Amino acid sequence: MATADEELYPRKILEYMEGFLVSKTLFSACELGVFELLNASPQPMSAAQIAQTLSTSEDGTERLLSACVGLELLTAHTHTDGAVLYSNTEMSRVFLTKSSPKSLYHSIEYSSRTIYLCWHYLTDAVRSDEEMVKFMQLMNSIWNICGRDVITAFDLSPFRRVCDLGGCSGALAKQCVSAYPESTVTIFDLPKVVRTSRQHFVTEQDERISFCEGDFFKDALPPADLYILARILHDWTDQRSVELLVKIYQSCRAGGGVLLVEALLHEDESGPLTAQLYSLNMLVQTEGRERKGSDYTRLLSAAGFTRIQIHTTGKIYDAILACK
Repeated sequence: MATADEELYPRKILEYMEGFLVSKTLFSACELGVFELLNASPQPMSAAQIAQTLSTSEDGTERLLSACVGLELLTAHTHTDGAVLYSNTEMSRVFLTKSSPKSLYHSIEYSSRTIYLCWHYLTDAVRSDEEMVKFMQLMNSIWNICGRDVITAFDLSPFRRVCDLGGCSGALAKQCVSAYPESTVTIFDLPKVVRTSRQHFVTEQDERISFCEGDFFKDALPPADLYILARILHDWTDQRSVELLVKIYQSCRAGGGVLLVEALLHEDESGPLTAQLYSLNMLVQTEGRERKGSDYTRLLSAAGFTRIQIHTTGKIYDAILACK
């Protein structure tokens, strides 16, 4: 029988919401010829071998293969030396290779190149809306579901002054002041985001939450005991991430810290599927990627942070706390 927490967590709806990520992963692997190549190979192949043969980037290919493993379209064979090789599952061999009498390849190709593109405009055909407001509504809904889990992953009560960098509409800030009534939160975001937040999302005034306009890469950061980076570093390369973390470290007092909120990949890269699909999404939308806990530990350490703790919530987003 489901617990009360499980009943309140809309797992099925979240699966529906991100279903297009699954479809496009399947479409791309078929169009690139991944299943054909592995079907013709006498033995499993590495991501580097597949990338070289298909003339694709090794990084993008590795992420695509990892997501296909999560979808049970490929099998990953990990050797004792740590090397990972890939082969088709029986389902992929039967339904995703052109030579199979039960192949669905051409149906998949049509879905990808025609139907998928048409459905991109479904919302516009019904109602037009401002993209920024849509994104902010998305983040609001996500933090309404997952925000308290990451905010309470660690005891943040010693940090009275909190700064949410890139805090958007303030949904996570509201979770923070709800969990820690003695704390105040400054939301630091771009001027356009702050104006939109005040116009569309600030329905009631809470003196514990304030907005500050600025660019966290270019401008001085507001003083704080704790800085929050929620779904920020996954947008950026390692170099840019360390640059921002160094800036935060220099702004921190002794004993201050930073809370990272990200979808963490398993250390053995076996999942979770959601994070694997998100990493592919970063490949097509930004210069960033999803990372493992050890990757964020490395970035935080490079910036000077110590006492790094990782907490996995069992939901979409996890939390990492690091102190100066």
